[in-house]
Amino acid sequence: MSMKECSFTFVSFLLSRSPLKRHTMTSSMTTCQILLLLMSVLAVFIILMASENFLKFPSVLIPSGHCLDTCRKSSCPETPLRTATEPTETDLKIKKIIEHLDHQIPHRPFSHVNTTTSAAHSVARIISPRTTYCKGDQLNIHLEARDYLGRRKEYGGDFLRARISSPDLKAGASGKLTDFNNGTYLVSFTLFWAGKVSVSLLLIYPSEGVSALWRARNRGYGKVTFMGQFVNGKSQVLSKCGLVLNTSAELCQYLDHRDQEAFYCVKPTYVSCDALTHMKTKNNGVSYLSKQEKNLLHKYDVDIEIMRDFEPIMVSHCNNVETVKEKCQIGMKSPIPSGYSLQEKWNPAFCKLNQLSNVTEINNCLKGKLIYLMGDSTLRQWIKYLSKFVKTLKYFDHHGSGPFEKHVLLDAQRHIYIQWKKHGLPFVTSQIYTLKDHEYITREIDRVAGDRSTVIVITLGQHFRLFPIDIFVRRVINIQRAIRRLFLRSPDTRVILKSENLREMHMDPTQAVNFHGYIQYLIMRDIFQDLNVGFIDAWDMSIAYDSKILHPPDNVIGNQINMFLNYIC
Repeated sequence: MSMKECSFTFVSFLLSRSPLKRHTMTSSMTTCQILLLLMSVLAVFIILMASENFLKFPSVLIPSGHCLDTCRKSSCPETPLRTATEPTETDLKIKKIIEHLDHQIPHRPFSHVNTTTSAAHSVARIISPRTTYCKGDQLNIHLEARDYLGRRKEYGGDFLRARISSPDLKAGASGKLTDFNNGTYLVSFTLFWAGKVSVSLLLIYPSEGVSALWRARNRGYGKVTFMGQFVNGKSQVLSKCGLVLNTSAELCQYLDHRDQEAFYCVKPTYVSCDALTHMKTKNNGVSYLSKQEKNLLHKYDVDIEIMRDFEPIMVSHCNNVETVKEKCQIGMKSPIPSGYSLQEKWNPAFCKLNQLSNVTEINNCLKGKLIYLMGDSTLRQWIKYLSKFVKTLKYFDHHGSGPFEKHVLLDAQRHIYIQWKKHGLPFVTSQIYTLKDHEYITREIDRVAGDRSTVIVITLGQHFRLFPIDIFVRRVINIQRAIRRLFLRSPDTRVILKSENLREMHMDPTQAVNFHGYIQYLIMRDIFQDLNVGFIDAWDMSIAYDSKILHPPDNVIGNQINMFLNYIC
């Protein structure tokens, strides 16, 4: 409910109880008296409508700049609340991004699976093949997508994954894909190392499946139910919550008017909206895919190799002189691919990375630093890794429990403070978590004073895959603006973004599949491209290390942290 609607409802309520109701007026009242009373009520009405704080009740759970209201179905939207009557600058920017994505992922109806892309029938060939290649050369592959009847596709949009690897060298790198939107693709690899190199090109989803996933994602919010726990004296009351609630029940609204973020809960009877303390979620098993689309995405396995019969190529050093790279620094632009792994060590393509391999070097780097990790559990892995590897970092007990409580590592002697906090709603997990210190990342950033010894690391994405894309786009735009505000008051503060990584490939396609993550990865790169921040390309690292799990193994986490340390030291 907007503030105007809430004000009108309240004034209507006052009028309904007022002795000014016509059927209660006595015949003895003069016309003058009636006019005077009506003018008084009108004056009250105008004052109430002009008041910015009317019917705003700040909640102990909602940060400064938020408010908490109640409303009923008749005046509550079935889409996330937007407090402005006219589209804001943010609304217009979100609309532009989504329109661009809609253009890039057009609707691809199909009458039968035989007309969709087939990995077995598609044809890939190396352009200008050679007997041997030199380290640093480009390997280019032409791909012609075909359907199950062997006919060339007339449009692009297939979701592909390109990778080169040398298992004996523990080496890998992603490739760059160019879609010509006519059924043909150019796949380009940089041959970063010498040795026997294998080439892989996987069809993850055909373009028809990609189109179905994109449309289904943006059709609704019903895949997940949030269950809020309210305190009622010594007992707890559970109530349904969400980004959108389609119900006639009275609602608690948790609003951030500045950032136009909103979350709702059905208001428990006789319990204050301020009493919301914990949250958990459950999967509803809802799918917005048609039966035909489900059959397409379920019938055929993912990870289908297109280049099944290709032999490895030989890459030699060729006495090439390597270009001396500048040390990795915040503000450098990260290309695609952003680097490669060799002997399990990450090597950025655009800068020189020093290996901080012992505890002394890491402690010297972290000394005197305040480090704020803001995001999901893939960033919480950093806290766990550092606590295992650097024994001088000790956990500080916040008297909380569970994996999603705030985590803090301290080294009092070296004045090191490292904190991880989960990002704001939506946060999807069946495990109950507290909302007592729950904040949107934008508000967390606003509270950081900042200086040359302060570092912020941000990641988000995994928990947004189950919701329409506008939720993610709005959040990223708001975070970008919060970082700009931070740089205005403290330009020496260092900010590093970690992209989301791949997760399990064989997931139910109605859930948080990697295609949704890839779209978010591209959005994040685009929105933050002009900021002076560091970028850790966890998506690209996942492909290079062939890591296909939500929480990557320690060797991948260790390389993410090493790049982070290079940025700040």
